[in-house]
Amino acid sequence: MSQKIEQLTPEQEALIPVYREKWRRIALSSEPIARQKAADTIKAAYAAVCFEEPYILFCDSPFAGLINVILRQRLNQFRRLNELGEVGFDLEKRLLRQPEDQINCQLHHELKYQLLHQPQLQLVRQLESPIKRKLWLQLEGQLNIPLDDKVWNPVFNCIEPESKVDYANLLDFCFSVLNCTYEQKKGEALQSLVKECGWIFPYEKICIVCDRPRILSFDNEQRLHAEGAPAIQFADGFSVYAYHGVKLPEKYGVLHPNQWQAKWLLEEDNAELRRVLIQGIGYSRICQEWQAAELDFWQEYTLLKIDDDVDIEPIYLLKMTCPSTGFIHALRVPPDVKSAREAICWVNWGIDPEEFSVQT
Repeated sequence: MSQKIEQLTPEQEALIPVYREKWRRIALSSEPIARQKAADTIKAAYAAVCFEEPYILFCDSPFAGLINVILRQRLNQFRRLNELGEVGFDLEKRLLRQPEDQINCQLHHELKYQLLHQPQLQLVRQLESPIKRKLWLQLEGQLNIPLDDKVWNPVFNCIEPESKVDYANLLDFCFSVLNCTYEQKKGEALQSLVKECGWIFPYEKICIVCDRPRILSFDNEQRLHAEGAPAIQFADGFSVYAYHGVKLPEKYGVLHPNQWQAKWLLEEDNAELRRVLIQGIGYSRICQEWQAAELDFWQEYTLLKIDDDVDIEPIYLLKMTCPSTGFIHALRVPPDVKSAREAICWVNWGIDPEEFSVQT
């Protein structure tokens, strides 16, 4: 066995941000996949771990891919086929080989941190969760498909480039810069999956390969964001809406914030979505639409009353401005509160604000 690499040269250290940026661009590509390259990649990945070559099916989105899996599951129940034998997790596990035998343990941990846990690749990971959440909503909410284990297991067994790009980056650096050779064939197969494919549902006799999104939209802080349009959209229309990193229901996302209605604040139970609505609508428009009157003040808190007949009883709001972020929050309080301070006590389960050891 060759001697372990103990430290990087200055030239090698200088390449770390280059590789981070390389794989960030790969992971955020919205170019359609090249199907022949993707098919060759799948075949090579199966061969690298000694699996038989599968039939390869292409879909336009993870939603279309998952629907295909569900339909095949149900057909298999009648035909008693085994084309969906579990391969997904095992394929991923066998390909995720790290060259620890050729790198000093401490250096390996440092490389993982510098290549994996940096903002350039952290923003890539924000794509996976909202896509899975939208899959859940569309399957159960719109198609009325109950999410039992048979339905949801494929999602956890699939291979998403967003969650594997950091390891592909690490392996690429180790092979290309450090000249490591440990399990190189498997590591290169994993890199190719991230480069050439979207989401992958791999099974024993069939592998379903999904295309990349056609639209990826971010704000200036690299958070998923679009106004009146999807932040993520695939070729078949499967979409995710987001506002400055917060995933939005479609009923909000399809409309530009200047079309959002202040009355939605009364109907929305989710505190984070209420904050987003307030941010998008704007405090001045809320007060204007609701004819809010300022009744009392206490430090950064204001007690408001809305005289407009938007509810069966008067609406009292406690407006709170966060000192650290500048975000304006509004929370409805009982109509019998007499002051901003009393409203604060109610919000904080009867604790007087003077008793707070720390104000946030």
